[in-house]
Amino acid sequence: MNTLDQVLETASQLPREQQEMLINILQNRLHENRRIEIAIDAQQTLTEFRAGKFQHQSAEDIIIALRESLHEPEA
Repeated sequence: MNTLDQVLETASQLPREQQEMLINILQNRLHENRRIEIAIDAQQTLTEFRAGKFQHQSAEDIIIALRESLHEPEA
């Protein structure tokens, strides 16, 4: 039995209230981890922007580029 199966088996033996608490804890941890990932990515992007790795663009130009990219076939 692999680890995930063991965890699921153990969790299924918990009372319903504790199963719900476990779900909430896991969801909160996933959300927090995602927030951390987004913050790290944003910080890296700001660092690269300040280093001149991105060109200045107007919001209108960015929106046009995004719309065009939506119509491009995926590779």
